[in-house]
Amino acid sequence: MLTTLRVALPALLLASLLSITAQAQKVGLVLSGGGAKGLAHIGVLKQLEKNHIPIDYIVGTSMGAVVGGMYAAGYSPEEIEQLVLTPEFQRWTSGKQLESKTFNYLTAEPSPSALRLGVAIDSTFKARVSTNLVNDLNLNLALTRLLAPAGASSHYDFDNLMVPFRCMSSEVFTRHVVEQSKGSLSDAIRNSMSFPLAFRPIRNIDGKYYYDGAVYDNFPTATMKKTFAPDIIIGVNVGDVAFKKYPKNDDALLASTVAFLGTSVADTMSVGPNGIYIQPNLGNLGAGDFERVKDFIAHGDTAGLRAMEKIKSRISRRVDSLTLLHKRQAFQAKAPTPKFIEVRVNGLRPDQNEYAAKFFQRKGREYSLDDIEEGYYRLAADDYFKNIYPRIRYDYDRKGYVFSVDAQRNNNVSAEIGFVLSNRPIDNLYFGIEYRYLRRWLYTASADVSLGRFYNGAHGSFRISIPGQLPFFIEPEITYNQWDYQNTGGLLGRDVLSTQVRQQDTKLGGQIGISPNYRARLLLDLGAFVIKDEYTNSKEITNADVLDVTRFHGFTAALRFARNTLNRKQYATSGHRYVFTLRGITGAAEYTPGSTARIDASGRHHEWLQMRATAERYFMLKGDRRSWGYFAEGMVSGQGTFTNYRSSMTTAPVFAPLPDSRTMFLDSYRNANFVAAGLRYNQPLFGKLEWRSEVYGHLLIRPLEMNEETQKAVRKNTVDRPRLTASTGLVLQTPVGPFAIHARYYDDPSEKFSIYGHLGYLLFRGRALE
Repeated sequence: MLTTLRVALPALLLASLLSITAQAQKVGLVLSGGGAKGLAHIGVLKQLEKNHIPIDYIVGTSMGAVVGGMYAAGYSPEEIEQLVLTPEFQRWTSGKQLESKTFNYLTAEPSPSALRLGVAIDSTFKARVSTNLVNDLNLNLALTRLLAPAGASSHYDFDNLMVPFRCMSSEVFTRHVVEQSKGSLSDAIRNSMSFPLAFRPIRNIDGKYYYDGAVYDNFPTATMKKTFAPDIIIGVNVGDVAFKKYPKNDDALLASTVAFLGTSVADTMSVGPNGIYIQPNLGNLGAGDFERVKDFIAHGDTAGLRAMEKIKSRISRRVDSLTLLHKRQAFQAKAPTPKFIEVRVNGLRPDQNEYAAKFFQRKGREYSLDDIEEGYYRLAADDYFKNIYPRIRYDYDRKGYVFSVDAQRNNNVSAEIGFVLSNRPIDNLYFGIEYRYLRRWLYTASADVSLGRFYNGAHGSFRISIPGQLPFFIEPEITYNQWDYQNTGGLLGRDVLSTQVRQQDTKLGGQIGISPNYRARLLLDLGAFVIKDEYTNSKEITNADVLDVTRFHGFTAALRFARNTLNRKQYATSGHRYVFTLRGITGAAEYTPGSTARIDASGRHHEWLQMRATAERYFMLKGDRRSWGYFAEGMVSGQGTFTNYRSSMTTAPVFAPLPDSRTMFLDSYRNANFVAAGLRYNQPLFGKLEWRSEVYGHLLIRPLEMNEETQKAVRKNTVDRPRLTASTGLVLQTPVGPFAIHARYYDDPSEKFSIYGHLGYLLFRGRALE
């Protein structure tokens, strides 16, 4: 018995010592930055939890701070994975506009501009040009919403998170590494991912600006050792260690050099002699490949699995799933009820802050999360507030959350430029300028001009925007348009009647608009107009012939409902557009005959009502980037006939289904009453190259025909035969607009099959009575 006790006692003591060591063993997890490559951290976390490996501290940089911060805030690896697999995550990283958060209160009709340059001019007339970085609007709100409960639960001390956490950033101008340990968790993470030339830095509460922690410490093992001093470190690095060879070409060399110099290089030995270093093999996956989320997570999962034997051999302590679940649930239960008691706007003058705050409207005594999100995107709908930044902080005394927005003024002067080049003589240049002045209301003065052989136009307006419970605006404006089909119709086989037309109109008036929910706009359009149309009545003309002239002047009023969420100004692939217009017209027409006329000079009064409805919508095909859409339009008008057939046609409404439809005068596409419908299909090929096909059918109701003897218009009491329009071709999205080459078919005697191409946005203003 005594011998047995002598042998057993050392074994018991050793087992007890090992048990105490295992219990005391603390594990720190270091997650590096690397852009999209940091999504591999999720796969490693999944393996650690699956094998019950404890995580007592986390230090992260850039994307490592995002994943590590989410985990420290109480999100499980599976929850983080599901989050980054959603379509919303792609919008956060790309900055693409959310269709559901598109507001038309401040936005105008699309212009042909390809470049918009914003300049901020202060009271001393010093100019500051805005840089174009990744749009962080969606990302900032997402981080704030996701991390607000954890911030409140931890009393804004990162040691009190579910897992004590540190987040690394850089103070570039003092060349200091910044270890963030307190304050807003979303601010800290956003600071850590502000990579120069990609994401803009945010202005912190203390007035300082921080950049991506990867600049000085992309693999922060030193901070882990200094701050938490764990017994063992697991370091996951998805950043660079060193180049194995030079890139093959100069462009790749330059891009790689910028990235390499912009981030610190990981020391693989910094995890210590008993630490575990993990470097997922990401192959050719790049830092910007956010669409390949599943691949990154899978590579991280594989790397974690391969290192698991070593991890288990060096970390004897385990944490069972039930214990971890209870810990996570207990931390999440500390979060206060999501009740928003106040919205604040900071960074501007008091009257300007008051204007910005009016975009936030509450339905009850308190703001809901939906109210907050609505107001945020409403405010961001105009680039005057492009650099807004949201914060959510809990007020412990008032027992509610306060939502605040840093609404720094961005641009008060914007210049636009655009152009279109084509294989037909319809080339055009566009210039625009806009000045905005904000006090209690927003005042906007704008002017633009289009110059070309086919189309010339000018527009000027002054708008007063007044947001609130029922937002509205007042906008006096003047518009001038001129279309010259004569200069663009001199191609072989073209009908003379379809080319010897020049149109000109001027409109002076204005709009009063309301937008009950900021999304759609209901406009009252009032104005006085003067229209001048010149045309021929014969298919055989000479240089000495004089064109007929019809001058129509009067007044018009219209009610228009408009809603537009299309993702592009031209060749859209998602979103929808609805426009309904009811217009009344009254005026006098004066006819001056030309050398081809058979009717004497005359004058006539005209008045009528017309209604036009247009609907356009796109749908993504399941599991693919392909999309299809429909287009439908109907026109009902009481417009009567003018002096002769040609003047009746020049004033008739137009069905223009294709981008170049407005550049041709086609009788079969003009009538007071018509219905039309069509389908559109878009297939991505590679990169930004797409194949697009469109087909339409339209019916003219009671179409006009010309009496050959009198040249007068005669309205038939029938429905014209169905007419087909079709197009197919390639579209390449370029920085200056679409580059398109299409084969298309029009069902009109003067135009059948042809091929056209253009570079830039082929957009023109509508006529005064459209």
